Amino acid sequence: MAEKTGGVAAVCRRLAQPVADELGLTLWDVRFVKEGASWYLRYWIDKDGGADLNDCVALSRRLNPLLDEADPIPQSYSLEVSTPGVERELTRTEHFSYCEGWAVVVRLYHAVDGEREFAGILLPLGEDGTVRIETEEGEELTFAKKDVARVNVLDDEDAYGIDEEDDAE
Repeated sequence: MAEKTGGVAAVCRRLAQPVADELGLTLWDVRFVKEGASWYLRYWIDKDGGADLNDCVALSRRLNPLLDEADPIPQSYSLEVSTPGVERELTRTEHFSYCEGWAVVVRLYHAVDGEREFAGILLPLGEDGTVRIETEEGEELTFAKKDVARVNVLDDEDAYGIDEEDDAE
């Protein structure tokens, strides 16, 4: 069994990184999650021009024997490889750097002035890791990382504002 420094996802990321590099892919994210009674090891990949199904299959085929040999996960699980999609979630510092200047939506754990979702153009992270956006009105908003449930790229920059139906979440 592999050493578990940094948790299962971190170990699995380290196993996959050289293979992704060889295939010209970027590992966007790696997560090991339980949904219902099942465990999933999920890799999200990207590349210049966008990753496709063939890239997902190539990485999956190369990872299967590596994961079997290293055996970093004691229970049974399903391996999934996909792309992060156009509304990709930003979770790592490098995601925020890569997506600076893009339209995003910030979802908070708790409402601020009755709102839980804020849309704007992503600004560089604050020195203390705060998430910063500039709204359509030109107002700069700053959110403490601990208050942010998730940040996703907006697929349609024209959908800069949040619809009322999104507030129903």
